[in-house]
Amino acid sequence: MSCIQTIQDYGLRSIGLGERLLPKSDFTLCEQFTLIGSGMIWNVYFGAMALATGFFLATALAVSKASPNKWLRKPAEWFIFLFRGSPLFIQFFFAYFFFLSLKKTYPMFDGLTSAWLGALIVLFLNTAAYTGEIFYGALRSIPKGDIEAADAYGMSGWSRFRRIVWPTMLRLAWPAYTNEAIFLFHATTLVFFSAFPAWQQRGDALYYASYFADKTFNPFVPYPILAFYFILLTLVLIWGFGLVNKHLNRHLPTARRTKMKLRLNLAR
Repeated sequence: MSCIQTIQDYGLRSIGLGERLLPKSDFTLCEQFTLIGSGMIWNVYFGAMALATGFFLATALAVSKASPNKWLRKPAEWFIFLFRGSPLFIQFFFAYFFFLSLKKTYPMFDGLTSAWLGALIVLFLNTAAYTGEIFYGALRSIPKGDIEAADAYGMSGWSRFRRIVWPTMLRLAWPAYTNEAIFLFHATTLVFFSAFPAWQQRGDALYYASYFADKTFNPFVPYPILAFYFILLTLVLIWGFGLVNKHLNRHLPTARRTKMKLRLNLAR
């Protein structure tokens, strides 16, 4: 089988298109690159959807935590503490079995036991908690002069938040938020590794890398391929978030603009 035919057969297998059965023996390098790359579709889906939805909850959490009203502040503080204080692996584990018990009582919640929805909810809540803390720190760092200038111009309430507070918060938080986005995409490899089952062997990139490592007894081929894909994804994220960072800092003098830097974090 040619490599082009392999790509046609397995390129979209992770989403149910193409060959139904996985190769059983005589694994080629093309098959490993193709199937692991196919699994990356799920990693990109989980990461992109969790970021897109978690961003808005994180903003609400940051504003609530900074509020003087304890009925807003305390729930936000406990939510952030709960999801930042417990391992993501454990969150997946407990969420799956909670959704499973909910499904037995209420069959209408059947979709929650599927990774595309159940795991996405966990990632959404987790990244919202981490991002909410980042945004809260940025809110606390907004120069008082900016707020006083807004008051002097007669801005208050929603107008001040939309035109002064929120843009400044994003500008200050964006480098740290970029690191959170990178970590989130890496954390998507825990979805099928933890509790959520891969239906009909339609898993993510780590699922297929583990499959090849188990079948060939050689982890030194599939796992470097997996790392290669995630390095490419990380570079794309840094480039995309860097463009947004330039846009957020476009009004500042060149010397004051925050520059994006790639930092290797050994631990979160």
